[in-house]
Amino acid sequence: MQLDLDGSKNRIHVAIILACGALALSSRWGLAAEAAPAPIGDAAGDVGAHLRVVSLPEALAFARAHQPAVRAALARIAEQKSYAGVPRAEWSPFAGLVGQLSEGTSNNTTSSYMATDVVDIPRIGGTRSVSSTGAGWSPYASTLAGIGARQEVFDFGRIAALAAAADAQVVVAQRAADTVRLDIDLGVEEAYFAVNAAKSVLLAAEDAYQRALVHRDYAQAGVRSGLRPPIELTRAEADLTRFDTGRIRARGGLMAAQAVLAAAVGAPEPALDAASAPLTPQDLLPLADAIRRAVAKEPHLQETIARLRAQEQQTLAVAALLRPNIHLSTTFSGRAGGATPSNALDPVPAGNGYLPDVPNWDAGLIFSWPLFDPMVKARQNASIATEQVRREEIDLARQQLVSNVAQTYVAVDVARQALPSLQREFEAARANYAQADARFRAELGTSVELADAEALRTDAEIRLALGVFEMARARAAFGRAIAEGM
Repeated sequence: MQLDLDGSKNRIHVAIILACGALALSSRWGLAAEAAPAPIGDAAGDVGAHLRVVSLPEALAFARAHQPAVRAALARIAEQKSYAGVPRAEWSPFAGLVGQLSEGTSNNTTSSYMATDVVDIPRIGGTRSVSSTGAGWSPYASTLAGIGARQEVFDFGRIAALAAAADAQVVVAQRAADTVRLDIDLGVEEAYFAVNAAKSVLLAAEDAYQRALVHRDYAQAGVRSGLRPPIELTRAEADLTRFDTGRIRARGGLMAAQAVLAAAVGAPEPALDAASAPLTPQDLLPLADAIRRAVAKEPHLQETIARLRAQEQQTLAVAALLRPNIHLSTTFSGRAGGATPSNALDPVPAGNGYLPDVPNWDAGLIFSWPLFDPMVKARQNASIATEQVRREEIDLARQQLVSNVAQTYVAVDVARQALPSLQREFEAARANYAQADARFRAELGTSVELADAEALRTDAEIRLALGVFEMARARAAFGRAIAEGM
């Protein structure tokens, strides 16, 4: 069973976009409602105040120990290790018990019995041979009860080949578990950064609402005193409602991001809060060094390589089925046949074959060699064809990995270069707002001019928060691409 990791990652990414990116649009271009919805709270800190707060290292450690996808991957490793013990069990002794009762003709055999794979039963004695007419068709009873054991003596490397193929599957499961762990780490990091970004967005929305509230009060006082026209108040009311709607959406975005974080971590709570921490992204390796590191360590590529090695071992194991085998067999049995013995002087056993009271034992060293088996040859050819598929998959995985490293490298570089520009944009927007606010208070500016300045400032503040988030997310994606956490 394969987990839908790609689908989980996409759902997390969509939730992050809804929690952060859409908030910027709602704060900048949201429509004014006819009546302001009831606020969820009065301060940014109210959202998630009752939630458990975790740091990023704590979130990663908890996810690695409790995330269901990680536990499932570890269970698959244990499963493959159990399967690896199956071929080795052939070296252990095998014992079986058999009992039979049959009725039928008995020509030239002391008793008749059916062959069984549980106990090796040698044929002993014989009955009198008769013609195909007359007594030859008379039925006689036969019984058998026996216990036997087998012990592998020498397998000519067949069991070792089967065990090596099973061990190779353990390595595949281990590489797959490494892939799951890195994917979970990336999901936790993205969700963690999204919570902090959503907090910044909410803070910007709350500040914008508070400033709009002050401006509404100024406009209201100006209209009442007759110093401002009524349109100033209606515009201020519309702006206040718009920013109130924006902060409500921002609160919902933060709660969504906190729920995504809890799901990514695998926490029992429905939501978790992230401890705010300054972003200190690690320096990037040169692109050539990053590609070399990824090719050497990235677990998905290593998994595809391990699958090829496992298929090669499977081909050898299939071929080993045609090797000779030597095992020791021993049997203790009681049997009886109701037919007349070949020596007329010998008595028929008591019970006329219904009571297995004639004891026998045997021990033997058995050599067997399947010289030709077309089914084994066909399986070997199919396994060789699968090997070629695995080689092509390695080339594909390597190409995709190199492309992913290059793309994430560029994404980090672009996000890093954009941060200073976003910071300058915010500072300029804040200065523009200060000027518009001063003009409005001095009754030189209008509410339209102030609203534009407020929207520009809020938008710049949210864009800066999203830029910080994008920088952190891109750096985490680059670390995943080069298997930095391995």
